[in-house]
Amino acid sequence: MPAPNAMPGKAGPEEARPEEATLDETVRGRTVLDARDIARALTRISHEILERNKGAHDLVLLGIPKRGVPLAQRIAERVAAVEGYDVPVGSLDITMYRDDLRLKPARALLPTEIPADGVDGKVVVLVDDVLFSGRTVRAALDALGDVGRPRAVQLAVLVDRGHRQLPIRADFVGKNLPTSLAERVRVTLDGVDETDAVTIEGGAA
Repeated sequence: MPAPNAMPGKAGPEEARPEEATLDETVRGRTVLDARDIARALTRISHEILERNKGAHDLVLLGIPKRGVPLAQRIAERVAAVEGYDVPVGSLDITMYRDDLRLKPARALLPTEIPADGVDGKVVVLVDDVLFSGRTVRAALDALGDVGRPRAVQLAVLVDRGHRQLPIRADFVGKNLPTSLAERVRVTLDGVDETDAVTIEGGAA
């Protein structure tokens, strides 16, 4: 039933005109995951990791800087809450292993911190925020090979946006997010940025 003051054929004050909403989303970005969505996705990933590996022993979580590291830490906290076991967490810088290193300006090195017991014979779960072409993961595998020989390597990502250029597939995905190449997926995390969110920017003609 229309509101008492609504005129036939006109949108009420709460209804945005489609063309205005589209322009606004292009400028500011469209939020596809908020803080609660991200929390739920990480909880699900944590349980899937435990189920796949029949527990937490022999697991090592290595985040790919920058945002893969806090994601790995959050997953470890959830695993500890379920299993009562602190999974070792570290970081794995891929800067010197990128295949576009010679094509772009020099980059600052980011931390590589391998847990004290190392990765030999362990199940290493690489953690990143967005899986796109697959080249970052390829570089991470090369970097990992220089620090040890895991029994197995698995991949957990918050967002898989598609457009793979290499035969790489995530084992654990928070959100499959079909996108166009004209769009940009932006992940922000509390502690690194101001808030937890995943937004899509650009893409409008």
